[in-house]
Amino acid sequence: MFVLNSGAGNYIESRGKRYSYFAGNNYLGMAGHPAVKEAAVKAIEKYGVNFSASRRTTGTADIHLELENSLAHFKGKEDTVVFASGYQGNSILLEILKGSYSAIFIDQSAHASIIAAIPADAVKVMYYDHCDAGHLENLLDHNRGSDPLVITDGIFALTGEIAPLDKIYPVIKKHNGILVVDDAHSTGVLGDTGKGTPEHFNLQHKERIFQTETMSKALGGYGGFISESKDLTEMIRERSATYQASTALPPPIAAAGIASLKIIREHPEWRKQLIDKARKLRTEITRQGFHTTQYDTPIIPVIMNRSEKAKSLSFHLEENGIIAPFMNYPGMQDLHMIRIAVSLNHTDDQISGLLMQLNKWKEKNEKD
Repeated sequence: MFVLNSGAGNYIESRGKRYSYFAGNNYLGMAGHPAVKEAAVKAIEKYGVNFSASRRTTGTADIHLELENSLAHFKGKEDTVVFASGYQGNSILLEILKGSYSAIFIDQSAHASIIAAIPADAVKVMYYDHCDAGHLENLLDHNRGSDPLVITDGIFALTGEIAPLDKIYPVIKKHNGILVVDDAHSTGVLGDTGKGTPEHFNLQHKERIFQTETMSKALGGYGGFISESKDLTEMIRERSATYQASTALPPPIAAAGIASLKIIREHPEWRKQLIDKARKLRTEITRQGFHTTQYDTPIIPVIMNRSEKAKSLSFHLEENGIIAPFMNYPGMQDLHMIRIAVSLNHTDDQISGLLMQLNKWKEKNEKD
């Protein structure tokens, strides 16, 4: 286990050494932004560390309502409900939508939180080939008469692939289905205003599309949220056992979310700068002869044919002051890779240093 002795910025400290950090999900650098940290400190001074109660009892504070209003404004929705962790979002939403679907169709490489969200009494659960709208359509055609719910990641956490919602949504609409998008890695990154994968494909105003989201990636904080109509958010508050039984978000976390949203709204150009930076790095990695995916996201996998090679590359980088971890992550894909995560705060020197060490490793291993 790699242990941090500092915050997770573009540089980190561990075991007395400073590393260039190409890991995690702090895409816009919000986790260490001075204004975000200042807001969290002030919230501790005003409220303390924890409200020590659930939202449905005595745990709701004005700062929670402000955060939910800020998120609703950011997403262009009537209301938002926040909860303890983004991981919970899929379980909460599938619980609340129960009765609106009779069959669940899941991308073969879905995040673990999607698999965990499948209701225990689900009658029919099927997996479609990864990002394959054609296979999904075949499954839906062979299961006519069911009320389908299709669920997928927006950006896939390991590979940086973007789910082809432009192809998936028309298939779902034809079958009068529901689309749920886990947009944990897309919120704040994709779309003209950072609303995520549906906005990226100009689907944000289409009916029967729901998103589950988190503040722990591009927004730099913590906690999950669902932005939707007041009817749906009130159903969550009234009916979700997960929501009702969870302790309210701590005040510094809520304050950090509010501050982060304000900064992100004031700097829409940051998303383009992030994607441009990632695109240039991806192009150079490909030019060096490494296998990666070709999507405009800040997640760049370096995919190997054997786990030993991926581990070797990750270890070489670490020995040379760069953290880009070997990934052995729960999921449906059997991939051997290191995962490079680009942050807005990465400098040109850091990126040049990473490319130099990738090339050194490749030259040595090609000779071997």
